[in-house]
Amino acid sequence: MKSPAVLELHVAELRQLFNAMDPAPFRERDLDPNADEYIVDWASETRADEPLAMVVHVGGDAATPANTSMLREAVHEHFRQRASSTRLRLRRLFRAGRISLGIGLAFVAVAGTAAEYLGGVFTQGSTSSFVTESLAIGAWVALWRPLEIFLYDWWPIRSEARLLDRLGEIDVRLLDARPQARPA
Repeated sequence: MKSPAVLELHVAELRQLFNAMDPAPFRERDLDPNADEYIVDWASETRADEPLAMVVHVGGDAATPANTSMLREAVHEHFRQRASSTRLRLRRLFRAGRISLGIGLAFVAVAGTAAEYLGGVFTQGSTSSFVTESLAIGAWVALWRPLEIFLYDWWPIRSEARLLDRLGEIDVRLLDARPQARPA
């Protein structure tokens, strides 16, 4: 098994990791936005196949097994919820892409039919060419957004969800940051 990439955090109090505006108990609280951003940025720089670990050095008497378990559950739940929310965003993007594609294809059909009809109405010449070319360009522009969604927009969101899944399983440890007394 590969050795994990380890994020070392140093905090004076455990509550510094949690969102101060969230009134829920620690287990259900969101991480502080700055802590969340820092952890995600750090994890995004690791290899996708590398296990992740987080060691939190905390002052005082907070490094208890109960606090370690609480912090682990809170971190896991926070990132699992973010991964779920990101997947929902991806599903909504694909839905918008399908609707846009349907509208775009309908417009292509209408524009093609209109170009064919108007090409016959106008005599051959610059007006006929201008109208048919304009409708053809408009038809392809109508497909721009669905193509952008299905070719480019979805994969960064999927990558983000995978990263958040990894963080939802991160190994979390809590250590006492107080200096240890040295034997005389």
